[in-house]
Amino acid sequence: MDKIIKNVLQKITDAQFEAYVVGGYVRDYLLGIKSTDVDICTNALPKDLHKLFPLNNNSNDYGGFNLKVKNYNIDITTYRKEIKYEGRKPTEIIYLNDLKEDLLRRDFTINAVCMDLNENIIDHLNGVLDITKHSIKMIGNTHTKIVEDPLRILRAIRFASTLNFDLDQELIKEIKENTELVKTLSKERIKEEISKILLNKNFMKGLNLLKDLKILDILNISFKEINFVNDICGMWAQLEYSHLFPFTKQEIRNIICIRQIINNGIIDNHTLYDYGLYNSLVAADILNINKSIVNDMYKKLTIKSEKDLAISSKEIMDILNISPSKKVKEVKDELINLILEGKLKNRKKDLEEYIKRMEA
Repeated sequence: MDKIIKNVLQKITDAQFEAYVVGGYVRDYLLGIKSTDVDICTNALPKDLHKLFPLNNNSNDYGGFNLKVKNYNIDITTYRKEIKYEGRKPTEIIYLNDLKEDLLRRDFTINAVCMDLNENIIDHLNGVLDITKHSIKMIGNTHTKIVEDPLRILRAIRFASTLNFDLDQELIKEIKENTELVKTLSKERIKEEISKILLNKNFMKGLNLLKDLKILDILNISFKEINFVNDICGMWAQLEYSHLFPFTKQEIRNIICIRQIINNGIIDNHTLYDYGLYNSLVAADILNINKSIVNDMYKKLTIKSEKDLAISSKEIMDILNISPSKKVKEVKDELINLILEGKLKNRKKDLEEYIKRMEA
């Protein structure tokens, strides 16, 4: 455990409170995976945490308190019990003084293992055994937990994919019986979970689980062959989907461009000019085209956008003795195509001579 985490635990325990690292950090620690996202649970109330960490004011109404120290993102949460849910969000909670009862509200046993200041493991719910078995098992009543928060369906599949674990049979049964609940989730959360599945090299396990459990059908997502690339737009570009997921305008443009390039199946000067280097490189990765070659092609381009053209619209109009019209754009497009094909140099003199020959 890093000294930074120990210092936070020490500060809380020195004030006579309990404090344990819990969840994904401990799970990953036991699996030999480095993590910088740290969850700490404690019986210290939010008001106590504010006294202990007065310079940090990032808290919420549910006992959560956030610290950012160097590269660590540390969330400190008071032991609690969630009494009532509305739309998968707890609307009524009570604070507790009992670690085990706090752990019972969590999702999977593998995420309920704790570690104290001295790196001793506290395992009230047999999470270590399930980590050893590579099994994802729900805490408590599986049906109740899924109905309470259907996002747990996608989280279970995401963990199965990223950790290469298997879903517990009871969990599989309940997911199959409650797949329709996925429709109640926001597009933001669905996109977030699927993106996490797509951005790990074991993504096919996650996609196949989503397919086998009929969740892709519900989400109107399908896929054929997918090559892994470490780029989220590149991964989404290889899926077919009808839902309007909340991508940014730039992400939408990138996905469309990458999809068009891989559908064309080639990367040439026209591709680099029309779609840019970033989209071309991502598509090259998907198409198994050497990215160094693509980079070299781009460096050798004498024209990367219309503004690089060595003749202006006004100069074209002067040569042709015309006013602004579609003709100017047609001439520009022809010049650009010839330059990209290596049939014409992007030099003003050459371009002027070519335009004059066009009119002869």
